[in-house]
This record gives sequence, C-alpha cells and structure tokens, in this order.
Amino acid sequence: MLYQPASFAALPKIIMRQFSAFFLSPLGALYGVSVQARAALYRNKILRAQKIPAPVISVGNLTVGGTGKTPLVEWIARRAAEENRRVCILTRGYGRADISKRIIVSDGEQLLADARTGGDEPRLLAEMLQGTAAVISDRDRAGAARWAIEHLGCDAFILDDGFQHLRMMRDLDIVTIDASDAWGGGKLLPAGRLRERRTALERADCIVITRADQAPDVEALRNEVEELSKGCPVIVSRVSTCGLRPLTPALRDEGFEQDPASHPVVLFCALGNPQSFLAHARKDNFKMALVKFFPDHRFYTQRDVDELIRAALLQHGALRLLTTAKDAVKLATLHFSLPCYVLETKLEFDDEEKLISMVRKPLAV
Repeated sequence: MLYQPASFAALPKIIMRQFSAFFLSPLGALYGVSVQARAALYRNKILRAQKIPAPVISVGNLTVGGTGKTPLVEWIARRAAEENRRVCILTRGYGRADISKRIIVSDGEQLLADARTGGDEPRLLAEMLQGTAAVISDRDRAGAARWAIEHLGCDAFILDDGFQHLRMMRDLDIVTIDASDAWGGGKLLPAGRLRERRTALERADCIVITRADQAPDVEALRNEVEELSKGCPVIVSRVSTCGLRPLTPALRDEGFEQDPASHPVVLFCALGNPQSFLAHARKDNFKMALVKFFPDHRFYTQRDVDELIRAALLQHGALRLLTTAKDAVKLATLHFSLPCYVLETKLEFDDEEKLISMVRKPLAV
C-alpha cells in the first residue's frame, strides 16, 4: 500500500505534535531571544567574526532539515573552480561518528573519508567534486580554512550551512528557502523548525528559492522573501532529473532504464525533507509500490536493506528500488539482491547569469 502522509492511523501522532508544539512554544520564544541577542553581539562587534585571507561564500538556510542547499554548494564550487580558484568546502558534517575531530573528506583529488567518518553530505560533495574541490568536516571552520590554505593551497572557501555560523566572516551570504516548506511550520525551535525569525533574512546578500516546481505560488513566496529581506536579490531554482544510475552495476536492469515509469519501485530515503523526493519522483511518473522514509542522516544497516527487499517482493511485487545520491554514499558497502537505482538531479535557475555574476564578484578580488 502506498504511503499516505495524513491517514487516519497517523491522527494520534498529529495530535501529539500539536500538543507538544503548544507547550514548546515558550521555549521557542526564549530560543528566539537568545538567537537575536547573539546576532546583535556580532552586529555591534562585541563578538568579533574571524577573517580568513581568502574569499568566503556562505550557503545556509533558516530552517533545520533539507532545503536543497547541497546541490547549490556543488554548483558554486564548480563556478569558483572555473575562475581558477582552488576551492575548499567547509562543513560541520552532521551525523558523523565523532564531531570533535577535523576530518579531511577530500583533498580535492583523493577521497579520504567515508560517509560515517566524514558525514553523508560531505562525502557526497567530495564524490561529486572529486578533482574540483576539497571538503573538510570540522566544527572550527575558520581553523579548518587556515589549515587548508597552508596544507592544500586553497584560496576560496564555501561555508556550508553557514548562515548562523557568525564566527566566520563571509564575502557573500546566500540563503536557501525551500518553496515546498518555506518556513518549517512557522515556529522557532524546538516547537517548529525555524532556526531564526524570518526577519533574519535582512542579513542575506542573496536568496535562492529552491524546489520552485513543488510550490503552488512561487511568485507570492518571492514577494514575501523580497519584503522580509528588504529588497535582497532573489533567484528562483528548481530541480530536474538528469539520469538514473545503478547503485550496483552488476544488477543493472536495461528494461527499467529504458522505461522506468512502467515498472513499480520501492522508494526510500533518509532526508531532512523526504516529501520533496517523493514529489519529484511523482512528477517524473515513477510508479511507487511502497514508500519508506528513514530519519535524516541515518546510516543504513544490512537489515534495513533486507527488510525493504522482503517487503518489495512479498507484499508489493516490486523488483526495483529507488533512492537519492545522498543515500547512495551510505549504501555502497551493503548487499542488494534487487536492482537499486539512484535518481540523479541538477539545479536549474530562472536567472543563472545573475547568480554567476554575484558568485564571481568576491572571487575576482
């Protein structure tokens, strides 16, 4: 049976979430005051951000969970490399085994850490940008940048998930807004998913609306974002499919690759916003026999895979699985007895030249 996000069976959970949100709202208010106070300390230079002797472009968001910023980080890294810059991506590396360590996921040429050690998103970026950009997972991103300048010769940095990382100065501050869930329920943490109030968009230099293809009224969102940010440039983007890749080439299914819409699949992922992947697959006319969402950043076990395959065969008659590139970096060492495919995507912009111009400006210094 296909996953139904608002079925009657889910009502107790929905009621519990509303009940929890009511009692967590006061904590959200306190959290909001503390965040605003911290931002004011940096704005008034009571706390001082660290300056790196190289251009820094930050890509961040206002909400927890996936907003589509990883593809944008990749896109910016490629544009920076085209400017003959030796690029390094600085990331915290959520979900990795030991967050206290500095992990060199890639030196720009070689892959040096797996997803468990370096984090799933850093590993994905390292794979996509092998030969183009280094990737470092470190809580101390300014320290990591200095290390990369000295040891890797890096001269341009992308600060991943950097909008709230005020300890480090940046030359361009880009914020992504997910059109499919722009404000994360409208409440601050822990009652909702907002990290800051929407007025924090005033700090941004550029805003990129992502997943515009999944929103009913992008123009209304664009107008709202422009008003909140006091006229900040807004670029609208969408995700398009660029191919299917077999996770295990030995199980390649040519019939499926030639006509994927006619074969039932089991769709699964572990994302901050899994509904966006489901919506994208539906737009591409995939025939979902079963949908399974795992918690964000989950590291899959062989048991997870075996249970998916068992459900596919015994309950739903599906002979193929479908997942994302972010999930694929955590599945490579596991055994599949059915073909598993990775849906590969790319970003498209309504005004790509404008964004390219904004990215090039700090790199030209």
